[in-house]
This record gives sequence, structure tokens and C-alpha cells, in this order.
Amino acid sequence: MKIDALIQEKRQDPEFNQAYEAEGEKLATALALYHAREGAGLTQAELAERAHTTQATIAKIERGDNVSFEKLQTIAHAMGKKLTVGFK
Repeated sequence: MKIDALIQEKRQDPEFNQAYEAEGEKLATALALYHAREGAGLTQAELAERAHTTQATIAKIERGDNVSFEKLQTIAHAMGKKLTVGFK
């Protein structure tokens, strides 16, 4: 069985599907930060210095670890950006 078919099968389970969706949202946030940082031409260390945090914190967020809105807002401002949140 191919992985896509297996995922589709597992997503029929509401509990699995909820967890799958939640992980997808975390990944989207992680990728958004990564692309914004890369687009700004900054390393993790450079962004961390500007945001008054650590490189390890930036790395954790880019891996999809939980983070507060306040921390994301501070990081966005350090890149000269504004944090926006949307619901689909």
C-alpha cells in the first residue's frame, strides 16, 4: 500500500484526522517562518539576535515546536514584518 493511500485510510478515523490536521498547521507555521527568514537573507543566528532570542528557539520553531503568538510577533517584527493569522 502506498503511503498516500494509507494516510487517506487512516484519516477516516476522526481522532487521527484531528491530530494529522494539527501537525499540518504546525508545519505550515514552521515553513512560513523559514521562508520569511530565508527571504530576508538571515541565518537563524542573525534572526535570533535581532529578535532578542536564541538560535535554538528559531530552530525549534522551524521544526514545528509550539511557540507563543508573542514570540512569533517579536520574530516577525525583527524581520520588519507584521504577524498575521488567518482561519480557513
